[in-house]
Amino acid sequence: MTQPLLTFLSAAIWWVIYSSAVAVVPALIVWLALRWLEKTPVVFNRAYMASLVWSLAAVLMGGLAIAAQHGQAPGQSIFVLPWMRASLVADMLLGAWLIWWLVPRVDARRVKPTSACMAVALVMVVAMVVGTAIRR
Repeated sequence: MTQPLLTFLSAAIWWVIYSSAVAVVPALIVWLALRWLEKTPVVFNRAYMASLVWSLAAVLMGGLAIAAQHGQAPGQSIFVLPWMRASLVADMLLGAWLIWWLVPRVDARRVKPTSACMAVALVMVVAMVVGTAIRR
């Protein structure tokens, strides 16, 4: 009885630790992009918090991607599956919403939704380039 509980707790702790380490790079990209797009400073710790929540969701969806790839031919893209493309779109929408909702400008106004979408697009481009470079 306690073994599955301890395994689950250990996995949850490592999930948060790895996600918090991974969230630093997207937070930096989001912060720089929003500073440039909004032409006013934004709060970095809130950009990090939005990126952390987004990374937690992305790691969870990545686990689903690994589970979905089980039984597929080796080397086949996981984006062949339509629900994986839908989960990527949902992940991007979640990221844009979190950035728009959680990241304020210094003058206490929200960032524009278009700026949040552009910041998410920049993070996804960097992630796709790094992911493609690592895979090769």
